[in-house]
Amino acid sequence: MPAAQQKIILETDRLIIRELGEADAPFILRLLNDPAFIKNIVDKEVRTLDQACEYINSGPVSSYRKNGFGLYAVIVKEGKASIGMCGLVKRDGLDDPDIGYALLPEYCSKGYAAEAADAVLKYGHNQLGLNKIVGIVNPDNVGSAKLLEKIGLVFEKMIKVSEDLPETKYYVSRKTSK
Repeated sequence: MPAAQQKIILETDRLIIRELGEADAPFILRLLNDPAFIKNIVDKEVRTLDQACEYINSGPVSSYRKNGFGLYAVIVKEGKASIGMCGLVKRDGLDDPDIGYALLPEYCSKGYAAEAADAVLKYGHNQLGLNKIVGIVNPDNVGSAKLLEKIGLVFEKMIKVSEDLPETKYYVSRKTSK
């Protein structure tokens, strides 16, 4: 499905947040191989366009079908550039959905990640009815920790998501009743 036909999930003042599709493979290939993504998140070992398509289909697209949410493309309204991903992920090792985000380096420090993550967090609580959304952050990733706190998540503890991974910071957002 062409990127222009992918389902729009949210819009903010500056951003469109929509489902990913195979047309996003060149962008995803670039994002997943960005040194900051590899350092702060993980090396997904996606090195070709075919592998990027497989990542999109087996990850985000599969999650949309199975969980009703997933990682979404983040697009700047002005110019329509794909700048990153943001969304909710149901991970093995975590009981609750985890908010995740990553931007290409040239779009960092412009408030886009916070704008997208805040919108996705509210969407998860208000539209999807999720009572608890968590965030996990590499302890060295000070910027991501600050972003989670800025959008209202609270540090709770250090956890190990799996035995083969180091401890990570665990943040929580609970839905507030109106």
